[in-house]
Amino acid sequence: MTTKTSYIIITIITLLSFAVGVYFYPLLPAQVASHWGVDGEVNGYLSKFWGLFMMPFLIIFLSVLFFWLPKIDPLKENAKAFQRYYNATIVGIIFFLFYIHLLTIMWNIGYVFDMGRMIVLPMAILWYGLGTALPHIKQNWFMGIRTPWTMANPRVWDETHLWSGKAFRYSAVVSLIGLFLPSHLMIWFLIIPIMVSALGSVVYSYLLFKKYGNHG
Repeated sequence: MTTKTSYIIITIITLLSFAVGVYFYPLLPAQVASHWGVDGEVNGYLSKFWGLFMMPFLIIFLSVLFFWLPKIDPLKENAKAFQRYYNATIVGIIFFLFYIHLLTIMWNIGYVFDMGRMIVLPMAILWYGLGTALPHIKQNWFMGIRTPWTMANPRVWDETHLWSGKAFRYSAVVSLIGLFLPSHLMIWFLIIPIMVSALGSVVYSYLLFKKYGNHG
């Protein structure tokens, strides 16, 4: 995905998120449900304004941040090698936030559903997409498994990201098991595999560095 295409998609999503908020504003109560526990029950509320517009503002903030960070990276030349994967990852994250925005509005206008169950599949897709992108990411300071050991040795970086890509994709598949389990168990199939993959990536990078040292 080109940077121009990602700009256009994110701009459209941002405008839609605000438009949806404005449209539904008169229909919502003064306090809206904004957070759900692992049991699927509401356990947090926000004022109507922030309940409807916090996510659109967050989308703007993250979009600006994501596109700004590569420009100040000392290794920004490396970013050109994986720019399309980076752009696709950003768009995926923004789509996911917009999806949560829509779910929150639907709940507050009267639709009742298991919020946790509704996010399992999109989260799995997001994890799988990230796992697909990771092997293509070169050394940089803003995306990837940035440990002292991956930053010290390009070979450690590359091999860690190959391993991490597989781990994140497997985690995405395992998380789908949660769809067939009760809500209080489902959330752990979403969280634990990806935490294990992230921690495993750190440990793996250390073991590779012990093997290769500073020389790739």
